[in-house]
Amino acid sequence: MNKTVLKRYANLIVKMGVNIQKGQEVVIQAELDQPEFIKILVEECYKAGAKKVQVEFAFQPLQKIHAKYRSLKTMTTFEDWEIEKLKWRVKELPAMIYIVSEDPDGLKGINQDKVQKATAKRYPVIKPFRDEMENKYQWCIAAVPSVAWAKKMFPHLSKNQAVSKLWEVMLTASRITDEPIVEWKNLNADLKKKCDVLNALKIKKLKYKSNNGTDITVGLIEEGSFLGGSEYTLSGVEFNPNIPSEEVFTSPKRGEAEGIVYSSKPLSYKGELIENFWIKFKNGKAVEVHAEKNEELLRQMISMDDGAGYLGECALISKFSPVNKLNVLFYETLFDENASCHFALGCGYSNTIKNYEQYTLEQCRKLGINDSMIHVDFMIGTDDLSIIGIDDKGQETQIFKDGDWAI
Repeated sequence: MNKTVLKRYANLIVKMGVNIQKGQEVVIQAELDQPEFIKILVEECYKAGAKKVQVEFAFQPLQKIHAKYRSLKTMTTFEDWEIEKLKWRVKELPAMIYIVSEDPDGLKGINQDKVQKATAKRYPVIKPFRDEMENKYQWCIAAVPSVAWAKKMFPHLSKNQAVSKLWEVMLTASRITDEPIVEWKNLNADLKKKCDVLNALKIKKLKYKSNNGTDITVGLIEEGSFLGGSEYTLSGVEFNPNIPSEEVFTSPKRGEAEGIVYSSKPLSYKGELIENFWIKFKNGKAVEVHAEKNEELLRQMISMDDGAGYLGECALISKFSPVNKLNVLFYETLFDENASCHFALGCGYSNTIKNYEQYTLEQCRKLGINDSMIHVDFMIGTDDLSIIGIDDKGQETQIFKDGDWAI
């Protein structure tokens, strides 16, 4: 891949993604797949004024080995240095950059039950630190290709050709043009216009229908709002949490979802694929599920904690989004969610509450923001998807028609 283009991409992540502030510390989490790009990214962070940049590498094969040989007790024990690290993040509020490149099937065969139990036991220790940091720091998720991921998407190509092709579609989806920062500023402005229109409608419920069987009504929070594009920390720093991002979203009201929803794309979760599934909701909670592949993993996911079976996000994306126009399945939620309307199970976003800075996190949750250790997006958009917004007087407005914006 052309080094100039890679620098342009890294610069976008640094400037528009996390928007590093002068003297700020940065933590980059990545797999071992593209060390040259990580090197470029680190240098761009320093050029933007970063005080210190730390890189934390992960490796899926090691995750499998650890899960196989470590006892559950060992997996759930926190060392003193781990607690100190969490305290440091709360104090320092580093900009967090997450670079995705995992093999969609990379954890196939791992003992998911053991991993889920370990995650559930570790979460109560992590949660207070996570809550303390919420809305206070910049973060951004972006991606680079790995050979395994590229071959999953383009099995008919050689390894080098597949990686090159994945770079091509990935950078196109991420709007890496000659002037990507200008492109992203225009995108943010367009998404905010859509949010303004939706927020003016004062929608109380969203009603989804499509011919694949989806028929569900989701309640919204009275004090809630739609967001899209860039966001702001409580201290006023603007950042873009996802590259790419084509969505307008809100957090629905916990306990208010009735009906059934069918997936429109596979879900990559914990290094495995859940395919052709549906979820039935009653009183806001997932009460029945079915999947043609990895149904048990889906069941484990919605039972991770009390909030895992409730919705945390409703996101609206046109079928004409640049990601969907590529006509490829990425097997990675970061991209596939921006090709399709989607829901998320689990934790909601407190910053979707109007004037959220005036509320405590606990108050936001009392208003209806769901709380959970997970936030898992799954795609529901189809070419014929209809979404109707209903206000508190019962008036209906067509929001989506045939998979595209109707407003």
